[in-house]
Amino acid sequence: MDLNALRIYLLVAESASFTRAAERLGLTRARVSAVVQQLEAELGTRLLARTTRSVRVTPDGQLFAERAQALLLDSEELQALFQRQPAALRGRLRVDMPGQLASQVLIPRLPEFLSAHPQIELELSSTDRRVDLVHEGFDCVIRAGSLRESGLVARPLGCMPQINVASPAYLATYGVPRSLEDLAQHRLVRYSSTLAGAVQGWEYTQDGEPRMLPMAAVLTVNNTVAYEAACLAGLGLIQAPAQGLGEWLKQGALVEVLPEHRAEPLPVTLLYAHRRQVARRVQAFMDWVAGVLGEVLAPP
Repeated sequence: MDLNALRIYLLVAESASFTRAAERLGLTRARVSAVVQQLEAELGTRLLARTTRSVRVTPDGQLFAERAQALLLDSEELQALFQRQPAALRGRLRVDMPGQLASQVLIPRLPEFLSAHPQIELELSSTDRRVDLVHEGFDCVIRAGSLRESGLVARPLGCMPQINVASPAYLATYGVPRSLEDLAQHRLVRYSSTLAGAVQGWEYTQDGEPRMLPMAAVLTVNNTVAYEAACLAGLGLIQAPAQGLGEWLKQGALVEVLPEHRAEPLPVTLLYAHRRQVARRVQAFMDWVAGVLGEVLAPP
């Protein structure tokens, strides 16, 4: 089977568009469509369901995509076995990570990685939504918080201590909380990436165990930018990683409260699919990420 045809199909499946795939490959739409049709004819099944408005992967197409990705990876590793000199890392690298880690820590350091590996094409997703690593074609993802995924390899990178903060305007209106009992007179800004599973109160630890104190909220948001903005606007207290709040604290735009009643630190984990071999470019990127984050995160 033509490996280049597999690459074309995977890009169409990922893009959900023949046109976008053709543009990225530098081919005509007709050529891309013909390659996929030939694959379907060879396999005797429909890989993509097409309408005038959309392209979606069929169940057979999803199964084929997963096996095709593994086959391409195996071919890369096989070629590397017989190269006398380590080949330059090349190819597409698709990763996902939390927005704050991306903007404040990793993106400022990316020039050093891409300078060392100029033939890598990096695609970086940095939304707060939890992507599906396998089905959405990511090589690796970074997660902050508890893990729910199964069947993935998890590499702990460290943790982010959390602090409690409010704006001076909020504290001037509601007062400074001095104890957990005082929180009955305060309000919380809630955070949930899905707006369906928001924390229902104040998180803290007692005797080494996580606890929850029910607390009122007038606003729930689903991304970290809005979460910080709501706190800065005086809408309530938030509990967030200290890593992303340093500048606001220095400027006096936010103030720490109840330092003795912080939420548990957020674990940061690197996840990737369980395969016999990991592509060299993916392994190199993961090792680089671990080194960069190891400089700023607390030990796991």
